[in-house]
Amino acid sequence: MSEEVKGSSLEERIIDAAKSVFIEKGYTDACMSEIAERVGINRPGLHYYFRTKDKMFNAVFGMIVASVIPKFQDIITNRDLSLSVRVEQIVDVYYNLLQENPYLPLFMLREIDRDVDFLLKTFSDLKVEHFFAELKNYLLEEMDKGRLRRVPLRIVFLTFYSALTFPFVSRKLMRETMMEKGEDFRTVLDEWKPYIISQMVNLLSVDGN
Repeated sequence: MSEEVKGSSLEERIIDAAKSVFIEKGYTDACMSEIAERVGINRPGLHYYFRTKDKMFNAVFGMIVASVIPKFQDIITNRDLSLSVRVEQIVDVYYNLLQENPYLPLFMLREIDRDVDFLLKTFSDLKVEHFFAELKNYLLEEMDKGRLRRVPLRIVFLTFYSALTFPFVSRKLMRETMMEKGEDFRTVLDEWKPYIISQMVNLLSVDGN
């Protein structure tokens, strides 16, 4: 195996380990030493790839963003699909992301509460703000043209994001109080999914579709 391939493989392992530590513990409590230990290298070896925790945080977020943003863009702007189908596809992408990273919603809530300016700076560094700007402009244009019902964008965000995220935030409580022993959490998500679609269609649709 070439040194270049080895280096690439090690960097990927570092990012995977860092993602686990950041999501489990949050930015403040994430420790570079623990990340190095999980990968099986020393701190100088870790610093060869990522000299600061900020750079590592950006790399982790960049990996997550790169895995979903293009999919969201393709779905949202596809006018050949009905609103309900687009909502369903977005839910599927988000569910798959959170199935792979179940602690991500709690991590996001912690980071918003800890230092929202730092989180927004991270989004800016990763050019995610362009996606949000394009999404905002697209929704406003669709509303102006009468293809979507005119609703304040913050209401759209609050309705959709809370419906998507809260099941994951409350999964431990639901397991203890509302699920059968051994029941798969995916069953809850599958039950909840049609209600998310219905909420968003009722909120935004001008013709019920």
